[in-house]
Amino acid sequence: MAERLYSHMKVVLQRVSSASVTIDGKVTGSIGRGYVVLLGIGENDTKEQIEKMVNKIRNLRIFADDSGKINLSIEDISGGILVISQFTLYADCKKGNRPSFTEAGSPVLAKELYEYFIEASQGKFAEVGYGVFGADMKVSLVNDGPFTVIL
Repeated sequence: MAERLYSHMKVVLQRVSSASVTIDGKVTGSIGRGYVVLLGIGENDTKEQIEKMVNKIRNLRIFADDSGKINLSIEDISGGILVISQFTLYADCKKGNRPSFTEAGSPVLAKELYEYFIEASQGKFAEVGYGVFGADMKVSLVNDGPFTVIL
């Protein structure tokens, strides 16, 4: 029997009141209420998995309704997402003091799938902001809760 390769895509989702990303002193993306999506791409990830993840994020119910119950999706509140490429989610610190990133997808694959994630998100969220793959980015956010989910 052939060994099945599983996706190792990693997403850290932070519920925010607002967020922005700045590159070289210029704001390149910003949102109001919604999620900051820190996206790590693994070597075996595919466009199909990206589409599933976008839909999972869209349907996840972690916003409070009028009675304070965590019951609303980002779609229900017309929220936005700010997508940030984050290969450092793959940091392996088991040996030594310098992290290894061997589980992260190659830069070519990761850039392609990061850009596809942004494309697949268009029209599914009220706002879609994003950084620039491989750039030195400064991300500012106001955590709401805080409420952070790892997918």
